[in-house]
Amino acid sequence: MATREAYITGVGQSQVGVRLTRHPLLLTVDAAREALAEAGLTVQQIDGVATYPGRVGSFLGYSPVGADELIDAMGIPAKWYIGAPEITSQLGAVVAAADAVRAGHARHVICFRTVYEAAAMARPEEYPVMRRTTVDGFTQWFAPFNATSAANWVAQYAMRHVKRYGMTREQLAQIAITGRANAVHNPRALVREPLTLDQYMSSRMITTPLCLFDCDRFTDGSTALIVSAGDVLDEVKCTPIRIAAAAYTFERFSWDQAEWMASYPTGRELWKKTDYKPADVDMVQLYDGFSFCAVTWLEGLGFCKVGEGGKFIEGGKRIARDGELPLNTFGGQIGAGRLHGFGFAHEAVVQLRGNGGGRQVPGNPRVAISTSGGGPLATALLLTRD
Repeated sequence: MATREAYITGVGQSQVGVRLTRHPLLLTVDAAREALAEAGLTVQQIDGVATYPGRVGSFLGYSPVGADELIDAMGIPAKWYIGAPEITSQLGAVVAAADAVRAGHARHVICFRTVYEAAAMARPEEYPVMRRTTVDGFTQWFAPFNATSAANWVAQYAMRHVKRYGMTREQLAQIAITGRANAVHNPRALVREPLTLDQYMSSRMITTPLCLFDCDRFTDGSTALIVSAGDVLDEVKCTPIRIAAAAYTFERFSWDQAEWMASYPTGRELWKKTDYKPADVDMVQLYDGFSFCAVTWLEGLGFCKVGEGGKFIEGGKRIARDGELPLNTFGGQIGAGRLHGFGFAHEAVVQLRGNGGGRQVPGNPRVAISTSGGGPLATALLLTRD
């Protein structure tokens, strides 16, 4: 194995739930310890930590734990760490860790994303949200139009697909239906009940054409991944998964409006970084904070032509666990819970190692894609089992 390569070794996940009472730092430690145990590493062998977006004091439910807090809590002898929101979406932390181990700044880096939004909403006295008196930053481009939720602007892109390309709600429903069908087999999933098309079509509309089941829900939990350098894999006891390629783009917030979500240029960029092609991919774990995001990734990554995402997923057979391109085999964020991007990389590793249990993709999967974001920020990882 090439020494200049970067690999995901251990993966871990804490308890996942709604309105948990376990402290978010302890959830993070739980996930990190599970990742360490799987990799067969000790805390003293970890010399790097990466997270997105770091501790956000103004909205602790969104991100309650920083890299420095995990370093202190676990006694990690870190030589390198990062925790910042100004990277290309959640999995950008994994890309930064991969760059760090390739450059020799660290040997083993724990990457994590912790969310505590449901608990914070239930206990606002413990996790207050800072109230702004002015509108600034990227919100200045959205708030004047009352687009205070990402659902608002994602729906605008989705509605264009409805008007320009003929995407139907019955087609879009397959993202949520597939995710929920897979979540049934995931013991950590937030919702372990299947979803029918009738339930989907009769549900409350949130922002046209997105209904209640097109949206993920606030969740509490933590996910951890260990990124290791290729020249220290002899220290690892699990099957390493290579980060074969990564791509990322940023679309300005001050759009009027941007022509395409960032998933499109990111998808095109990914294939410039590797000799692999879309036909080589055995499964995809695509960000579905809103179901339409997964459609844009399918198009952006070239699994179908732009505008044909609705037809590609129609009926759900193609993206089923036993279909030609299994999608979000753990349930995605719609079924398994909003772990904000890291759950997709976690699942790709689980599947490539054949550890999916009842949700395992049949055959012998060796190549997977996991993504995060897709709106103004986007990151894609191509992961392989060598």
